[in-house]
Amino acid sequence: MNKKLAAALAGGSVLLMALSGCGDDTDSKVNDWAKKVCDQVQPQLTKIAGANASIQQATSDSSKPADVQKTDAAAFQSISDAYKALGAAVNGAGAPPGDDGEKTQKEAVSELNATSKAYAGLKADVDDLDTKDQAKFADGLKGVADELDKLSKSGDEALQKLQSGDVGAAMAKQPGCQRPDTSAPAESGADAAS
Repeated sequence: MNKKLAAALAGGSVLLMALSGCGDDTDSKVNDWAKKVCDQVQPQLTKIAGANASIQQATSDSSKPADVQKTDAAAFQSISDAYKALGAAVNGAGAPPGDDGEKTQKEAVSELNATSKAYAGLKADVDDLDTKDQAKFADGLKGVADELDKLSKSGDEALQKLQSGDVGAAMAKQPGCQRPDTSAPAESGADAAS
């Protein structure tokens, strides 16, 4: 059952990869916009990767339910905060240059904020788990893993659109939008999925 939560986390890491594009572009307006966003992205990507790693660790060892609960709740709160900050970064940068820039920005911010809210919901779910009864705790954790799995499979079309074309190419060149280098198992699972 803990392996299911860890697998769901690996899938959930795919969401953070949506901010890492690839390509080449030389337009200074696009590059300036990408720099404005990406300068704020790296700390959030690192926070998400660290939170995923802590959950992986808590679910891979034989931690007590109360310890797993505490670790998972803190990690989900951290991920929620990171997605909220990513939304604020995209919002604060203004609309990206190009066709439908304002619409693309609004949709990406909405998606990032919805993801933040979903992780806050997972934190609340974990906080409500009964740690005194191992079977109830395991069942509750399975429910959280199922929700996390759904979250990882939910559409991220707005983020994909944001990181496509010239804007995505410019973002890919910015050091702040590069994936954090981590050896966390959740990261390698996400890399395999991308």
